[in-house]
Amino acid sequence: MAGKQKNALIVFAHQEKTSFNSALKDAAVESLKKTGWNVTVSDLYEMKFNAVLSRDDIIGNPKNLNHFNYSSETMEAWKEGRLSEDIVEEQKKLLCADLVVFQFPFYWFGMPAIMKGWVERVFLPGFAYTFQSMYDNGHFKNKKALLSITTGGTSTMYSPQGINGDINVVLWPLQNGILHFCGFQVLSPQIFWSPGYATPEDRTKMTETWKARLENILQEDPIHFVPNIMFDMTFQGGFMLKKEAKEDNANDHCGLSVGQHLGKALPPNNQYKGAK
Repeated sequence: MAGKQKNALIVFAHQEKTSFNSALKDAAVESLKKTGWNVTVSDLYEMKFNAVLSRDDIIGNPKNLNHFNYSSETMEAWKEGRLSEDIVEEQKKLLCADLVVFQFPFYWFGMPAIMKGWVERVFLPGFAYTFQSMYDNGHFKNKKALLSITTGGTSTMYSPQGINGDINVVLWPLQNGILHFCGFQVLSPQIFWSPGYATPEDRTKMTETWKARLENILQEDPIHFVPNIMFDMTFQGGFMLKKEAKEDNANDHCGLSVGQHLGKALPPNNQYKGAK
């Protein structure tokens, strides 16, 4: 990207400006700008972003007045320039971004509702994906994305032996089912383990580590996912692993990924390189 303006979008979800999440968002803005990035922040609570899908997401009458199908109606509205203004504005930010950072507290093993609503209303069919262009052939394959999250639990609680389960498994729906599905090159998540129980000095160290990472974020390799070429990418073939892909893995102790584990042990650190 030498010679090209680098654009970052931070999608931020925390209701309190004095929170550690807010401090992490500010630290990311500072670090990225310091290294030449143009940074845009979508502060979802500050924006009072509407997280609820409805007919109001399209302008004008639906194509089918008797049976409203959100997916097909929003796809047509996107093609015809009839999406609601708030959706269009977020899609414009996304199109400009080379890097997208999702900053949020890990609520109930996932995103806060307002951020999940942002994903559901912004990552619309046609704009973000089709069945012909998904995963490593997705629309956003030239963009990088990562999750920056704070947890209530400790790292040991999210270990393969921990009570919450392996963080690699927990992250699979977000990183594969949302980001990789839309084509993003997914970078290893930045996880701040239980900062609510950390000392001020420890939280400062966490913040500085985050800032240092962002200074060289484009040099990082993305997380590995099983490539499309290893699947029969047709409805007739059921989008299933090809026979030769399974045969190549037959003698391996681990499966191919968290999702395509083939009934074997999960490959270690498939979704989080820093996992213990």
